[in-house]
Amino acid sequence: MTTMENPTAHGSGNAATDKFKSERVTSDTSVERASAIYQDVIGAFADIIQKHQVTYDEYRVLKQWLIDVGEYGEWPLWLDVFLEHEIEKVHYNRKGFTGTKGSIEGPYYVPDSPKLPAKCTMPMREKDKVAPPLVFKGQVTDLEGNGLHGATVELWHADEEGFYSQFAPGIPEWNLRGTVEVDENGNFEITTLKPAPYKIPADGPTGWFINSYGGHPWRPAHLHLMVKAPGKRAITTQLYFKGGEWVEDDVATAVKPELILDPQPNADGIDEVTYNFVLDPEA
Repeated sequence: MTTMENPTAHGSGNAATDKFKSERVTSDTSVERASAIYQDVIGAFADIIQKHQVTYDEYRVLKQWLIDVGEYGEWPLWLDVFLEHEIEKVHYNRKGFTGTKGSIEGPYYVPDSPKLPAKCTMPMREKDKVAPPLVFKGQVTDLEGNGLHGATVELWHADEEGFYSQFAPGIPEWNLRGTVEVDENGNFEITTLKPAPYKIPADGPTGWFINSYGGHPWRPAHLHLMVKAPGKRAITTQLYFKGGEWVEDDVATAVKPELILDPQPNADGIDEVTYNFVLDPEA
């Protein structure tokens, strides 16, 4: 199956919005907590308006832009790029976790990817095989270093042109997406391709926003991962590549020193890297 979505910001944004809308979520936020948060949000906006003496023209531009973001379906994109890293940071620190650090999920996660064995090759097209290959291996353990049988390592990432399956046309449905079932000792070995840096969709309101302050829309090359094991806290993270473009200036502000890989050629001349995941007990 191939997706029929348009690769423009409009098409990609609508695909991300449709995916999010299909997964209706709720929160047990109390009325008192909601009131406190909302008052602080409105108060922060009021402080900004007064500090910068925002004009009516600027206010109308803001309303117009907010409407455009919704019509382009870009709220998942904009929020994940500019706010999710702060939410993730609060979540990690508040829970007192000590295992592997997380990072943002981003708008392009799709659940229920195909199950793959502990040693596997990611689903990919023939054209993908001309990109530089990458062997990604490691172990999933608890805080004491014990391998976790029954763990899964879910991996998804962009292709060598920066496109994600199910969010751009002409790409097989599960291209470069898979859920790897580790062996009895928690080990895995995945052969995939090394992704490239890419621009987030920038021909819509998110791109207009970035251009308005002279920013850039680039994300460094990265792997997305969701790691789970029975009785352990699942983590969602991203892994980056040492010395890669935009690692020091990620538009999404999601790079952490602990999440940078340094692949080296193995005996076959293929870049290989080992990264272990340490999971906290469930809270």
